[in-house]
Amino acid sequence: MKTVLLTGFDPFGGEKINPSWEVVSRLEGFSSEGYRVICLQLPCVFGTSIDVLLAAIETHSPSVVIAVGQAGGRTDLSIERVAININDARIPDNQGQQPIDQPIAVDGPAALFSTLPIKSIVTALHQHGIPSSVSQTAGTYVCNHVMYGLLHALRDKPWIRGGFIHIPYLPQQACAHPGSASMAADTVKLGLEIAIRTALRVEVDERVTGGATH
Repeated sequence: MKTVLLTGFDPFGGEKINPSWEVVSRLEGFSSEGYRVICLQLPCVFGTSIDVLLAAIETHSPSVVIAVGQAGGRTDLSIERVAININDARIPDNQGQQPIDQPIAVDGPAALFSTLPIKSIVTALHQHGIPSSVSQTAGTYVCNHVMYGLLHALRDKPWIRGGFIHIPYLPQQACAHPGSASMAADTVKLGLEIAIRTALRVEVDERVTGGATH
């Protein structure tokens, strides 16, 4: 049985909850169609977040890793295409760190691209009536930090697919941010299930056809 590692973050920036962990944690232990899901909460902390994630990858040897994060103000599930090699924090992280214009990996390339089938995921989400899009920026905060750290590590593990999905506020958060979009937890949960199935299906298709289906 294949393993899917799904991660979310703890609350940050004054929020009482983080929708990424609120939803991701609901999938702990979920299994279907030859795969099982393991969930992990990452600290919203530069450096430590990557260390925790990479340790979990070594422990669980997943076939797919999807990191999920909050993007207040976004209106859909944003399937991230690219992570850039920079930490540039608008606010401090949960340990008070606020790096400005610092590289994530001194020896790393300027940018790394998701190895998830991002357009196939968006198509599948639309088929289920879930708003989604390919996003061209994961920001420069801890979400981008984790996405870049993940993809940098997976360069030596090409058999593992990895990427990042940003999600909107949950409705209870949006109440405190008038005018902000939100998405129900059940809808986000279904969206993540679809993303997982799509990533695994594309992996099988590529073994059969010998080509990418992005």
